[in-house]
Amino acid sequence: QVQLVESGGGLVQAGGSLRLSCTASGLTFSSYSMGWFRQAPGEEREFVASINSRGSITDYANSVRGRFTIARDNAKNTVYLQMNSLKPEDTADYYCAARPAGWVSGDADDYRYWGQGTQVTVSS
Repeated sequence: QVQLVESGGGLVQAGGSLRLSCTASGLTFSSYSMGWFRQAPGEEREFVASINSRGSITDYANSVRGRFTIARDNAKNTVYLQMNSLKPEDTADYYCAARPAGWVSGDADDYRYWGQGTQVTVSS
């Protein structure tokens, strides 16, 4: 049984930082590209960042590029999202997802497994 478990969400002031983690089990983690998506209340889910299976290639949404960094540790079956210079508009539930292919993707339909999400709230 595949599980993706996110952690690290919380309440932070604008300009602050948070690091999200997502630990996977039940799959060959190093064979999957990983992604982070988010969904704000009343909004559609949107792509945030993706990383290839080897951790050598990343992709970001324009809204977070330069502020967020995605990374992975295949030895720990974990993907991270370092979020700096947070803005109130970053407030959302953040989800990690696993794609059974090595390449990055911003399309949610490419991802097979999803975590339950972790809430991030940025106050102004």
